[in-house]
Amino acid sequence: MAGVYKLKITETEADLKQRLRTQKTASDKERLQLLYLLQTKQATTIQSAATLLGRHRVTVQEWLRLYRQGGLEALLAHKPRTGRQQSIPQWAQEALNKRLHQPEGFESYGAICQWLESQLGISAPYKTVHQLVHYRLKASPKVARPVSVANTDARVEAYKKTRREPRAVSLVRRHRAGTARASALLLRG
Repeated sequence: MAGVYKLKITETEADLKQRLRTQKTASDKERLQLLYLLQTKQATTIQSAATLLGRHRVTVQEWLRLYRQGGLEALLAHKPRTGRQQSIPQWAQEALNKRLHQPEGFESYGAICQWLESQLGISAPYKTVHQLVHYRLKASPKVARPVSVANTDARVEAYKKTRREPRAVSLVRRHRAGTARASALLLRG
């Protein structure tokens, strides 16, 4: 009879049901559900199992081929998704991160680009370097600006007391003081 599968499922119904509850990904649940449907005889053919799962018959046959060849481990195994290679390799990122945490730092992202090219031989665009440093390494190229030796706390406080305020700030303060005085006069009278 066409569409009838010839497969011996070694796991029990209870084992498959327990594994279904513990699976985290939807794709693994679907694959285990296929075995469960076939084991409990809810689906008698590959076509009926595919219809119940909402998958194409060829997909279900591929899953069963994987199960035949390597058992449950092969059925639930996924090939790694590598994606596109990074333009700045991991070893260079580690070297850059180490250099960023040194006290001298960098002047700018452009300086980082130049350092990558001169020291490590890696040519990378400004945008790539900025995204790597700012978002992935969570670092900043900036170094602390030098502070004058003659600059003491007493001199800073004296400057703050004697400096002229911007005109807008002084007008706001006068207005607040005036409204406070006016409300105090109204309360007294």
